[in-house]
Amino acid sequence: MGKRAQQGDGNAGPLLEQAVRSVLTATEEGLDLALDTGASLLAASVGQWPAVSRALLGYADTAVGRCWSAGWRPADLVRVVRRGLKPVHLALAVDLIAAEGRRHPAAALDRRWQEQLRELETEVWWPADEQYLGAFAHRHRLDRFALATAFLELLRSWGRLPPIAPVGPAPGASAAAPRPTGPVTGEPRMLARIRALLAKAESTEYPEEAEALTAKAQQLMAQHSIDEALVAAAAADRNTPAALRIGVDNPYEGPKTMLLDAVAAANRCRVVWAKEFGFCTVIGFDGDLDGVELLYTSLLVQATHALNKAGSGKDSRSKAFRQSFLVAYAARIRERLTAATERTTSAAAAGRHLREDGTEEQLLPDARLLPALAARSAAVDEEVGRLFPKLVSQRVRVSDGEGWAAGRAAADRAALHGRGEIHN
Repeated sequence: MGKRAQQGDGNAGPLLEQAVRSVLTATEEGLDLALDTGASLLAASVGQWPAVSRALLGYADTAVGRCWSAGWRPADLVRVVRRGLKPVHLALAVDLIAAEGRRHPAAALDRRWQEQLRELETEVWWPADEQYLGAFAHRHRLDRFALATAFLELLRSWGRLPPIAPVGPAPGASAAAPRPTGPVTGEPRMLARIRALLAKAESTEYPEEAEALTAKAQQLMAQHSIDEALVAAAAADRNTPAALRIGVDNPYEGPKTMLLDAVAAANRCRVVWAKEFGFCTVIGFDGDLDGVELLYTSLLVQATHALNKAGSGKDSRSKAFRQSFLVAYAARIRERLTAATERTTSAAAAGRHLREDGTEEQLLPDARLLPALAARSAAVDEEVGRLFPKLVSQRVRVSDGEGWAAGRAAADRAALHGRGEIHN
């Protein structure tokens, strides 16, 4: 396209900066005008569209990189979009994360970051950056104005996010400093066994079998935590707690957070709820965090199935019934998980070791166990205080006695204690 294309490239950058700045600083009352004006500027010329495409991807690289520096991770950015925008914005978000990812080699990303990218199926599918907008518009049947508007809405959503507590290194940060808690590649065989048990618990039609499988999974998780604590104590390992974020969305986000807190507490982890962003931060040692995420996900599936089967009466479909059901379910789950952990810990203190296959072997009691576990719990509490120096507690209320009774009964059939209190 010769000189004309070069001239277009030169104009696209300032136009984009002007449009984005106007949208980012607009009040809610003035947002529609800022979006219309900005999108009109970007979409006005067919000849300039390839240059706008290239400039927009370049600008997005910087915008996404700022989010990484502010503590956000790929799943977090997508969650923000999913909660507040539309499917087209979600597709754009995944593409922009994929485009920014070209700046980082795999070695610059920790395991959980890579797992999030795989789950999001990030892919640079467009042939060249100047062709991206045209290809996206064709794929989603959008005109230039609608696509430019969606981009500006997405950049406003991300551009107004505040800094949050980091739960791991941003891309490239691990190369500049040692990672005290970075996850390792792969997963221990114990976790693979736990995953298999929970998959069976979710698929069985028999509540007693689900209960037994879930209890066995929790015992293995507790044993895995005990083994790691003893190995760390023997090696004078100075590993410190890590953190991860787990999405918790409406409906019934309060009871779901209680369920996550129940699982975390039984596995010597802590939960902090960021209600406004739809996620919880779980703080604990790395192996424990993997187990918490696995078990919470499984129990949420089991709770949903149990709730749907709780009855066909009018009351069982009410919001109060469902809220009370899930609160009771979480409370009873806490009791059962805590009891399973205490049994496993007492057995380990007496020298009885739970193998990966579920059988026990008798070993000599290890006097280091209880001090090592206490030290890890104290380290987790200290890390919570460092990451979140100001916490408040919130109680989730119950208003339906029938729902409460049904929820406890369902938890008895599936899995675990309840203190109706969570942090945010």
